[in-house]
Amino acid sequence: MTFKSHMQAALSEAQAAAARGEVPVGAVIVSPEGQVVAAEGNRVRELADPSAHAEILAIRAVCAAVGSERLTGYDLYVTLEPCPMCASAISQARIARLYYGAADPKSGGVAHGPRIFTHPQSHHVPEVYDGIDAAACEILLREFFAARR
Repeated sequence: MTFKSHMQAALSEAQAAAARGEVPVGAVIVSPEGQVVAAEGNRVRELADPSAHAEILAIRAVCAAVGSERLTGYDLYVTLEPCPMCASAISQARIARLYYGAADPKSGGVAHGPRIFTHPQSHHVPEVYDGIDAAACEILLREFFAARR
């Protein structure tokens, strides 16, 4: 099977989030068959919910659709390194592979900060691939925050 990145779909969700005034982070979940089954952007402000990160919303949508809290074999693409909350949810959901774009030295929870997947309490560790379309993801974030300063 040939690898097909779905980061462009995640970037589209991030752009939509930015247009709503949300931090521009987008996520998509891909089924084991290679189909995009959820696409979400941050909705923290819109929903007045600090847990409404793109990753969490996408995981919730797929879990509800398949009727399981486990997403074994599913892949997650996200434009920014997941925070500790999202990294923990990714582990709990048993996501098979995590692909992310921009690194997040300030608030990341995978390669930075608490490095959630290295803890013994992290019962599942996905395969992690970073730097996917990182330049495009970084530009979107940089432009969003520059416009607010």
